Amino acid sequence: MEKTNVCRILDRHGIAYTQKTTDEVNADRNLIENGLIFKTLVTVANTGEHFVFVVPVDGTLDLKAAAKAVGVKKIDMIPQKELLPLTGYVHGGCSPVGMKKEFATVIDSFAELNDLICVSAGHVDYRVVLDPDDLFRVLRKVKYAEVAK
Repeated sequence: MEKTNVCRILDRHGIAYTQKTTDEVNADRNLIENGLIFKTLVTVANTGEHFVFVVPVDGTLDLKAAAKAVGVKKIDMIPQKELLPLTGYVHGGCSPVGMKKEFATVIDSFAELNDLICVSAGHVDYRVVLDPDDLFRVLRKVKYAEVAK
């Protein structure tokens, strides 16, 4: 399995992780049954600022809660065509780690209650599994908040 930029960033920070393919993640009962697989969503606020939200893959982003969490009036998902130029990632391979620019990031508070979180490794079909506190530590402008429904 090729090492992604996300893996190199985690290595540089001395963070332990396991890299898995989507098939390996789908076969991992612990990750699935405990809801530990998360997706990365990029939004734009009424102020023009962009924000990143990391929420359980089986949930949806509560736009009102998300706006409140980052202190803006309104938030919308960015159009898919804007994802690559803005973040450097394609749809299905977007990771909260290693974006072109560091955006304020909110990780759904459900992650804080668990020992593991699975997020994209920055490439379609590659994931990394790590401690959510380590993910929190590697991101700069980050906080936990209840933003998924």
